Amino acid sequence: MNLTPHALAQQPSGGIAGWAAGLVDTMGGPGAGLAIALENLFPPLPSEVILPLTGFAAGQGVLSLASALFWTTLGSVLGAVALYWIGVLFGRERMRRIWGKLPLVKASDLVRTEKWFAEHGTKAVFFGRMVPIFRSLISVPAGVERMPMPLFVVLTTLGSLIWNSVLVMAGYWLGDQWDVVERYVGVLSKAVLVLVVVAVAAYVAVRLRGRDKARHRRDA
Repeated sequence: MNLTPHALAQQPSGGIAGWAAGLVDTMGGPGAGLAIALENLFPPLPSEVILPLTGFAAGQGVLSLASALFWTTLGSVLGAVALYWIGVLFGRERMRRIWGKLPLVKASDLVRTEKWFAEHGTKAVFFGRMVPIFRSLISVPAGVERMPMPLFVVLTTLGSLIWNSVLVMAGYWLGDQWDVVERYVGVLSKAVLVLVVVAVAAYVAVRLRGRDKARHRRDA
């Protein structure tokens, strides 16, 4: 399964894009699925490169659009299930022990987190599949909290299919300008990362302020 000469001229030859293009060129749909499964396990591999590139390859006739969507979604689910089992093996008790050793956190924080996931875990897994960075990480707490596997697979499949379809179709329609998707989704990824950093900083600031107030009350 080889690209046409025209497609070869437009195919990226280096970096992650070149690696993903090589997998798709050599293996077709299964290559795209393998790339996305690895992207789930190693979030620094960007889906915003792999998925539009797969759509571009589909537009060039390297694989069908249906095959692109099927294999990338299957790869997403397999990668997510691997992370889910990491969460299961890690376990709630080990999480509690590690949590108890962390600075600026209390046991009650973990209890609230577990309660929140019990109430909103289905939405977190489904919508989390469409949020950069969290689309991979959300699988671990689902395993720690032992979300029923059939439910996890269904939610992951649906959420991944939506995310994958948007990016694959974008690459399919944009053709040799598929890399435009990377720029826009990259901005979203950076925005999510900034929000996480700000949230963590705010949490630490609140904890430190609360600790100072408690110390002042004791001194008084």
